[in-house]
Amino acid sequence: MVKIRLSRVGAKKRPFYRIVAIDERARRDGRPLEYLGTYNPVVTPKLVEIKTERVEHWVGQGAQLSDAVAGLMRRAKRAAAAAGATDA
Repeated sequence: MVKIRLSRVGAKKRPFYRIVAIDERARRDGRPLEYLGTYNPVVTPKLVEIKTERVEHWVGQGAQLSDAVAGLMRRAKRAAAAAGATDA
């Protein structure tokens, strides 16, 4: 089964994560099927960049989101809705 989860990159005590679609049996930093975005928790405010259309494609194919990625998706959707509301 395919999971959409975080893969850690970055230096010691300076975490940076990639959001990846990967087989659930692969190790955390193994080779992903596709890179779907990034998450940087070090900067203020925390920077989240997600290709939402690709995530929805994978979910449509049966992929499951990890708890952390599900939370990041909610945050990204809220931010997009707020940005859309201020533009209108």
